[in-house]
Amino acid sequence: MANARVLVVDDEPDIRSTVKEILEDEGYQVVVAENAAAAREARRQTRPDVVLLDIWMPDLDGISLLREWAGNGKAELVRDPKYGSELVHVQWKEGEARPVIEVTSRISTRDRAVDFLQPGNTAALSAADRAKYTAGTELIPVDGIVKETSDKITAGTSTEFEKARAIYEWVVTNTYRDGKVPGCGIGDIALMLKMGKLSGKCADINALYVGLVRAAGIPARDVYGIRVAPSKFGYKSLGAGSETITKAQHCRAETFIAGHGWIATDPADVRKVVLEEPPGNLAINDAKVADARKALFGGWEGNWLAYNFAHDVALPGSSGAKLGFLMYPQAECGPHRLDCLDPDTFKYTITSKEITSA
Repeated sequence: MANARVLVVDDEPDIRSTVKEILEDEGYQVVVAENAAAAREARRQTRPDVVLLDIWMPDLDGISLLREWAGNGKAELVRDPKYGSELVHVQWKEGEARPVIEVTSRISTRDRAVDFLQPGNTAALSAADRAKYTAGTELIPVDGIVKETSDKITAGTSTEFEKARAIYEWVVTNTYRDGKVPGCGIGDIALMLKMGKLSGKCADINALYVGLVRAAGIPARDVYGIRVAPSKFGYKSLGAGSETITKAQHCRAETFIAGHGWIATDPADVRKVVLEEPPGNLAINDAKVADARKALFGGWEGNWLAYNFAHDVALPGSSGAKLGFLMYPQAECGPHRLDCLDPDTFKYTITSKEITSA
């Protein structure tokens, strides 16, 4: 583990100094802390690979600190019954002064791209899955103004590929990203169409694409997740800016095309390139935008972790309203649901680090 980061926690200055010197001589990056409070902050800032804890410290012993970091609630893995999405559900005892949970995931990522010129042989969707991914949800209806708009866009097309491509191009042309929208947006597509305000962020723009495609009778789904690394394709706006990815949530979309299966699709990121790719506010025909527009129907970059496809999610043990989608940590205190976008009332940190073979 050369170059690994080590946090040394000890209230004795001589011990901290000696251990630090020894580890640094072996090539490790070392951070030291003299007590539990300093250790919590150092761990939050540096995300160490290894922690060396003194057992006996004046403010809080090392064992208690270790238990705190691992979590002090009752955790269980819960599966959404409709979409099969998994989530960690944690409950704390009433009066717990410092409720905490840490979840660590190790993942592999890959880039995706489809060559539509080559014939595919992917098996067809089951009848149940086709019905699931063409049905409407509370925020993504497939009738009314959504169906009317979809029919207008796809007029003159015949194949599912042609219909999906026509909708993708229409969404890219007619929407725009609004950086003032909190989080990733709400995804109420009928309201967007009725108001004629086709703006928002990924959960709005990609939801609009999914709803219009479903209304055309083609299976499509939002995929909710988070960016975990910078873009290697040259787009600063389409990657994580640092190892702290707490605000890097992003939803993408998939479309099922006969023969090719689930293809990657992301019209929202095309509009993100328009607004945010340096120097900013690019023209729709700018070369960077054109390249992204071409690539993001049928492909996407693997610097992103997918969480789930779920809609209308009932949180376990909650009496509150269903969530339109699940992309942010959620918390409730008694009957009150905390605002997952308000850092003053609900604090969490998400970090990402690439692990490579030695």
